[in-house]
Amino acid sequence: MSDINKINRFVRYVGVNDRKTHLFENLWPLPQGISYNAYLVIGEKIALIDTVEAAYTQALLDKISLAVGNRPLDYLVINHMEPDHSSSVNVVRQAYPDIQIVGNAKTLQMLEGYYGICKGTLEVKDGDNLCLGGESLRFYLTPMVHWPETMMTYCEQEHLLFSGDAFGAFGALNGAVLDQDMEPEAYWDEMYRYYANIVGKYGSPVQKALQKLSGLDIQVICPTHGPVWKKELKKVIAIYDKLSLYEGEKGVVIAYGTMYGNTARTAMHMAEELAASGLAPIIMHNLSVSPLSDVLRDIFKYKALVIGSPTYNAGLFPPVEALLNALTARTVKNRVYACFGSFTWAGAAAKKLQEFGNTMNWDSAGEALELKQGYSREKTEACSLLAKSIVAKL
Repeated sequence: MSDINKINRFVRYVGVNDRKTHLFENLWPLPQGISYNAYLVIGEKIALIDTVEAAYTQALLDKISLAVGNRPLDYLVINHMEPDHSSSVNVVRQAYPDIQIVGNAKTLQMLEGYYGICKGTLEVKDGDNLCLGGESLRFYLTPMVHWPETMMTYCEQEHLLFSGDAFGAFGALNGAVLDQDMEPEAYWDEMYRYYANIVGKYGSPVQKALQKLSGLDIQVICPTHGPVWKKELKKVIAIYDKLSLYEGEKGVVIAYGTMYGNTARTAMHMAEELAASGLAPIIMHNLSVSPLSDVLRDIFKYKALVIGSPTYNAGLFPPVEALLNALTARTVKNRVYACFGSFTWAGAAAKKLQEFGNTMNWDSAGEALELKQGYSREKTEACSLLAKSIVAKL
């Protein structure tokens, strides 16, 4: 097997790339595809860490065969039961009938529920150790990162953490597997997007996991999606720490809906006033155009948020309402917030947006700006005051 799949002397990458699927979870765009990462730990016994999406099972088996030849697999460790990582389990068992499936109690319950497997399993608890002969694996339960059964596996001799979906990123791997063998810049935005879309609701469990793992000498992180992190390991952990604390970077996202351009004009004037006040970066999203996936990424990344909406059927414009629902579901915290709404004959948007910010307990930069019919220059001063308040709070 090519050295590009060699993580170190005893660990091999046997994952696959998916450049055919357009939507992850049938929801989130995959313009650059995605990888499903699986690994072999090779001691006197061999453990497979996670599997791949069922459509790529044969590619997984081929890679295993290239790595270990005719040697049997002794264990399959399931860190995460989501089907993109577990749906090859039955075929792997057929290829290696003596393999033992390793998981915690919740994993094994799901294993039976999804695949009817209740024999040939080994239940592990938090802190348990599995000896492979020369290599050993220790298991750390990390519930709700981002499913209830999730756990991470630490290879003690290699100082290597198999982290499941944590520290993962969208984007297929373009040849190299280790970050030190590639240009990782393309994956940073995809890591933020993956966190915001998939893990974002679970900041508190992520913090608990980081604290649990903080005493380990981790030198390599092997997630189930995206690059294997070695060179950039400290940066990756710092990103997760900051995101899970909802600590945005200095900058502002202006997310707005518009039907005929008047709310968009207000958004643009707000951006101009913020720029004149010296704030950067300023990220603008027309919610009828920008994928929600990208909008969530940027809101998780930056500290300040401005939302604008026209009144629509005595409520909010539907794409704006969809964003508010997504932010509520993720319990996004610690944001500096401003909002504006427009109407023609009966205003509702500004009030609803102000109430939303109050419900989220965000730091309000001021009262909602309300516009009747077209944008007027008299609103420029109000925009300027709101912009200055945002900048002052950052």
